[in-house]
Amino acid sequence: MGNTTFTLKWGILATGGIAKTFCKDLLIDPSTRNASDIRHQIVATASSSSRSRAQQFLSDLKAPKSAKAYGSYKELVADPNVDIIYIATPHSHHYQNTRLALEAGKHVLCEKAFTVNARQAEILVNIAREKKLFLMEAVWTRFFPLAREVREFVKSGQLGEIKRVWADLSFWNDVEKEFGREHRMVNLELAGGALLDLGIYSLTWVFQILYHVIPEEKRGMPTVASAITKYKATGCDEMTSVILSFPPYGAHGIATTNLRVAHNPNASHPSPDPIRIQGTLGDLTISNSPYRPLSYTLIPAKNEKRGQLAKFEYNTVTHEIPGGGHGMFWEADECARCIRDGKLESEGMGWEESLVIMRVMDEIRRQGNLRYSERLESVEYPLGGF
Repeated sequence: MGNTTFTLKWGILATGGIAKTFCKDLLIDPSTRNASDIRHQIVATASSSSRSRAQQFLSDLKAPKSAKAYGSYKELVADPNVDIIYIATPHSHHYQNTRLALEAGKHVLCEKAFTVNARQAEILVNIAREKKLFLMEAVWTRFFPLAREVREFVKSGQLGEIKRVWADLSFWNDVEKEFGREHRMVNLELAGGALLDLGIYSLTWVFQILYHVIPEEKRGMPTVASAITKYKATGCDEMTSVILSFPPYGAHGIATTNLRVAHNPNASHPSPDPIRIQGTLGDLTISNSPYRPLSYTLIPAKNEKRGQLAKFEYNTVTHEIPGGGHGMFWEADECARCIRDGKLESEGMGWEESLVIMRVMDEIRRQGNLRYSERLESVEYPLGGF
C-alpha cells in the first residue's frame, strides 16, 4: 500500500458504556501506538430509543461535528458513508443486530459473546462469506501486544509441551443488591449470567493456547465437563466451572467464572495470577485483569532431581497501553488492516475458532440445563423488539 493511510469509517450501534469506551479509543491518534498505515473515523451512531440520545453520545465523546446521529439501527446501517458497524448491544441482541448490518452490506465487529448460541453464529458467518464481508467477534484481549507475545512464546516451544491452562475471571459482587433481577448480568431476557459475559474471557485464554497456536490439522472440538450454579432470583448462572480436554494431545483447560468470589478480591493483597499456562519446561502466568493483561511472568521448572531444563530464566515482562487508551484500539486496527487487505476474517480471531467456542458454551449450558427463551435462542430473522 506504500505510504497510503487507510481510513476506516465506523458506525456505532448502541450507546452504552462499552460503546463509549471503544469510541474513546477510536479517537486516539494511532501514531501514539506506532500505527501510521491506518486511521479511524466515527461517522455515525444510533440509539434504538431516540436520535437525541445518539446525539448526546457523540457530544459526550467530542466526536467530529460531521458524525451523524440516528434514532434507529436501520437508519445507521443504511448510511452509505459507513464502512463497518460496531455492535455494542447485549449479546442477547447480537444475532439480530449483526444480521441487520450484514444484510445491509456492512462489515461488522460484534462484541462478545458472539451470539447466544452456535446456530446463530454459523448463520452470520455464512452470510458474511456469501456477501464477502468482514466479520469478527470483538475479543479485544486477543489483540493486545502482550497476548500476541505470549502466543509466540508458547509457539516457540520454550515452555515445552503445554499440558494445562488455568483461567479465571470472577468478581466479588453482592449479587442481590447490585444486580437484583433486571441488571443485564443476571437478566435471562438479556442472555445474562456469568458464562457468556465473563466466562468468555476465561475460555479465550484457554483457546488461545490450546487451540489457536496449534497447527490446524491437530485442532479439534474439546470434550467438555462442566458444572453450573444458578442464581435463584432469575435462573442465570452465577458460577460456572469447566474442564476441557483437547484432542489429540490431551491437554486440559480449566476455565472458571463466578459472580460472588473474585480472581483478585483485594488489590492491596493480590491473589495469585488468574491465568496460568503450564508446560513441561515451566509456567507462564498472567497478572492483572485477564481481559486487560499488562504483565506476564516466566517461571522455569526446576528441582533437585532434574535441575532446570528451560533455557529461559525467571522474569516478569510488563507492557503499557499507549496514548492513554483502554486497549480496545488494537482490535479496531486489526479490522482496518483486514478490510484494507480484502480479508473476510482475522487470523487473530477467526470464524472457526469463534464457532468452536460457541459450541463449547452451548454444551456447557446443556449440561447445566441453562436455556434462554425460545425468542433469544431463535435463528428467525427479523424478530420484532431488536
